[in-house]
Amino acid sequence: MIHSMTGYAVQTRDLGPVALHLELRSVNSRYLDLAFRINDDLRQAEPMLREAITGRLGRGKVECRFNLQAKDSAPRDIAINGAVLNQLKAAQAAVLAGFPQAASLSVGEVLRWPGILADDSVTFESMQADIAATIAAALDELVASRRREGEKLAEMIRGRIARMRELVTTVQPRVPALVAEYQEKLANRLRDAAATLDDDRIRLEVGLFAQRVDVAEELSRLSTHLDEVERILKAGGSAGKRLDFLMQELNREANTLGSKAMAADMTAIAVELKLAIEQMREQVQNVE
Repeated sequence: MIHSMTGYAVQTRDLGPVALHLELRSVNSRYLDLAFRINDDLRQAEPMLREAITGRLGRGKVECRFNLQAKDSAPRDIAINGAVLNQLKAAQAAVLAGFPQAASLSVGEVLRWPGILADDSVTFESMQADIAATIAAALDELVASRRREGEKLAEMIRGRIARMRELVTTVQPRVPALVAEYQEKLANRLRDAAATLDDDRIRLEVGLFAQRVDVAEELSRLSTHLDEVERILKAGGSAGKRLDFLMQELNREANTLGSKAMAADMTAIAVELKLAIEQMREQVQNVE
């Protein structure tokens, strides 16, 4: 199954007073191109995130937004740092022993004392397991999104292939008759233009020109390339670059077919083939 390079995923994990929020966006690119927007609290997670992405994706421009969101509505426990409080009490007692007239500390002054309130913030070390789980879940969602897009691309490409096969099937039976008809017309024109030419020379010239306008080989190569496109779609994996190469080959054969067209309907078929190839090529640019 082929995968598109276009995808989106978002994961949020509740950690009590805060929440991890990871957003991944992916678009097409020739290579794997990663861009990170991570807030300072989670900056240490970038190597972990980079390694996880490179292990799952082959191509695409991936934008990663990873931040820690504070939850204002979440209740916070106010805890007194007992060790600091005891030190403060001992210091106050020592000061009052030397200066009995000094005023005692107020409750507000005590609570504002540096370190008196225990820090209940979430540390990076305590979040590592949740960070890893969030990254894994987001990548699973992104890969699934790219796979769904890939299925749609494959379905569209197969539809164009089916139409191209119909066009080739329409042209192939007519090629010998068209070549013979063109030979006869050309021979008659040559006779009219040069009455002195003998029939053997006319047949030789007409035969050589007929070989140049015979499109049987181009039609055969078109069918072969279409077979290969279907095989790659079925095999799946990283198929974008191979499919892009085949689009170039299909376009080359369609151009040759158009240049050799000896009838108006063949020209129309060549134009329709080129249109179908261009439509496939646009979709192939999104295939990983």
